[in-house]
Amino acid sequence: MLGDDAELTAAVLAAQDGDENAFRTVYRAVHPRLLGYIRTLVGEPDAEDVASESWLQIARDLDRFSGDADRFRGWAARIARNRSLDHIRMRGRRPASGGDESELMEEPAASDTAGEALESLATGRTLSLIAQLPQDQAEAVVLRVVVGLDAKSAARTLGKRPGAVRTAAHRGLRRLAELVGADHAAQDTVAAGPELGAVPAQRPGRDGEAAPAGVTHSRPWTQKDM
Repeated sequence: MLGDDAELTAAVLAAQDGDENAFRTVYRAVHPRLLGYIRTLVGEPDAEDVASESWLQIARDLDRFSGDADRFRGWAARIARNRSLDHIRMRGRRPASGGDESELMEEPAASDTAGEALESLATGRTLSLIAQLPQDQAEAVVLRVVVGLDAKSAARTLGKRPGAVRTAAHRGLRRLAELVGADHAAQDTVAAGPELGAVPAQRPGRDGEAAPAGVTHSRPWTQKDM
């Protein structure tokens, strides 16, 4: 969640009445993670520009909004998504397809058991890993975990069913856990120094041939590990 929902709801209502300080409060509460969602869609170079366009529309249409903090986050995310897709179309590019949505709908919904782990990761690094996911999974993960929407609000933003969003988020988090594990392993290798990259010590084998002195096996992280 992005701060206290009651405070955000009150700030939105005050901003609708023309309170500029309240609007700044809303902006500070919502912008950082909304920007993260936009980065997932359009990439780093264009994210700030698209975010600015999104906030211009949010400010312009604010008096039309009705609802609490969670609905406001979903409403802002829909605006950001539409502005992002418009930007992508203008660039002549489209988001990568994440597969057949009907396949997701056939699978049972699952809870985001790895979601809490994302809160402990640096946001910038996390988003760079999320960007490696298929588009539908990346959007579902960012909306559920980063922006803080529930499944229904995320589904409204994406124009999908809540079950499909939950399943896409579950798949994305499972894959993200693997990427995080690989990323941590790579960072540990770098931090340990060049000796980890050296050829392992050799020992004679049964037939006199050299054999590795020892091998440490590892496995990728799973949701349970996170």
